[in-house]
Amino acid sequence: MTQEGCLRVGQSAPDFTVTAVVDQEFKTIKLSDYRGKYVVLFFYPLDFTFVCPTEITAFSDRYDEFKQIGTEVLGASVDSEFSHLAWIQTDRKSGGVGDLNYPLVSDIKKEVSTAYNVLDPDAGVALRGLFIIDKDGIIQHATINNLSFGRSVDETLRTLQAIQYVQSHPDEVCPAGWKPGDATMNPDPKKSKEYFAAI
Repeated sequence: MTQEGCLRVGQSAPDFTVTAVVDQEFKTIKLSDYRGKYVVLFFYPLDFTFVCPTEITAFSDRYDEFKQIGTEVLGASVDSEFSHLAWIQTDRKSGGVGDLNYPLVSDIKKEVSTAYNVLDPDAGVALRGLFIIDKDGIIQHATINNLSFGRSVDETLRTLQAIQYVQSHPDEVCPAGWKPGDATMNPDPKKSKEYFAAI
């Protein structure tokens, strides 16, 4: 499970077999079960904290947008599945997350967060790592936030859409801030000038 060196985009995502809470039930899932779909795998520090529920509920509330573009979402922390279940069974107004539309992974042995190089050894919890893994199990995007600030679902979706676009249009690249429908660029010294001339 552990991986030597620094995990980088372009590498195979480390597989894992874990217990997760899915629809308020304990289930064993593997990352490799999702091969053929895109996966957004995000780590967060702990259940029953402050920034974490805002991220977890934001991804759940927008889950259908991910599903519509062939993507599954997985949230992971070093908590037990029992803590996850208790948090899900706690109302949002009371600091819980309520029912979620995607699995919460228990990484209580800290093997997954170690494999993805997001474990903070001093705090003993995962930093806010987020990985977009493509249909072939290759990491295409990785970000890591420190503990105090959350991530953007909008930016995750935008990045995912850009990844999907360039993978289905290998002769094009997406410029900064690209969104579906925006102009792309041909990665050629001469042809790229068409893009620059138009902006």
